[in-house]
Amino acid sequence: MSDDTIGSDERARLFGMLQRLAEAPSATLPGVMSELCASDVEWRAAHPINEMHGVEAVRESIWAPLKQALPDLERRDQMFVAGTYQGRTFIAAVGNYCGTFRSDWLGIPSNGQTMYLRYGEVYQIADGKIVQANCLWDILDFIRQAGFWPVAPSLGMEGMWSGPITGDGLRFDPSDADQSSASITQTLAMHRTLFEHNDIGNMNRESLMNMAQKEHWHPKMMWYGPSGIGTTRGLQGFVDYHQLPFRIAFERPQGTFEEVDAARNAKGAGHYIRIGDGPYSVTGGWPSVYAIHNGGGFAGTTPTGKPVTMRVMDFYLHHEGLIRENWVPLDMLDLLNQMGFDVMDRLQNQFRRGQF
Repeated sequence: MSDDTIGSDERARLFGMLQRLAEAPSATLPGVMSELCASDVEWRAAHPINEMHGVEAVRESIWAPLKQALPDLERRDQMFVAGTYQGRTFIAAVGNYCGTFRSDWLGIPSNGQTMYLRYGEVYQIADGKIVQANCLWDILDFIRQAGFWPVAPSLGMEGMWSGPITGDGLRFDPSDADQSSASITQTLAMHRTLFEHNDIGNMNRESLMNMAQKEHWHPKMMWYGPSGIGTTRGLQGFVDYHQLPFRIAFERPQGTFEEVDAARNAKGAGHYIRIGDGPYSVTGGWPSVYAIHNGGGFAGTTPTGKPVTMRVMDFYLHHEGLIRENWVPLDMLDLLNQMGFDVMDRLQNQFRRGQF
């Protein structure tokens, strides 16, 4: 869980290479990608991009179209951390790609305006190169900025995510190992309270407000959710505008932390990353969550009874002894697609009918 296997020089090199990847002209893109990525890189990205293998496929299917759509693309990191988990080395980042939306992308009509593509990214590094990429780009938020909204109104606030209040999110030097360990330990302790809450007969506001999670959250906590859910503040805002409607909608396994974790793993869900880096920690799964969509209200949907999985990352800032901020990239388009709601198809219908 510590970050002592990736030093300052390597962090700076990888940070710079990711910047170069975002800004590389088409002519130099093959060379940059070959320098940064293993030839058989596994690339996992948000729906409708999804999964592919090989540096050439990634270049032609992901990066070339994005650069054509936003020719002045640049990368703006708000958080950049590193660590090891189960013998694998990771770097992880939150931020925004920025550029002018000059031509259509993924079927989203261009508007000629400045656009931000919010990202949560986790890269597994081996022999100095990316061997696995996990890129949860908030495509629904990009659609929102383009002038369309094909889903129900969000309960939280839509808009840009703030960077860490402490202003130290770019971690170019290895952090104190004890602090790093304490950060991920606190995160997993908070997760235990979420896993072990008995939802049966207790799915109400009072129960969630009084559960043991409150021991871990800062009074001024910020929870930055994906587009379609939105941002909330404080435990009350978190419960009212995300946690309660989310847990009503999605019936999850019940039991102890270990039992719930085993039930998730049996369905192919769980964490591939759990790291601490100083006052930051990161967890994530592809997928992370398994549940049954048995309740209504989430994103305006009615219950489908369908089993769903969720591609999720959580980035945490630990401040003043508690979890102060939580950034949550979540593949909303993939989740809604599993529930029978094709956001991209709805977008095209809106565009054809002029409903934006």
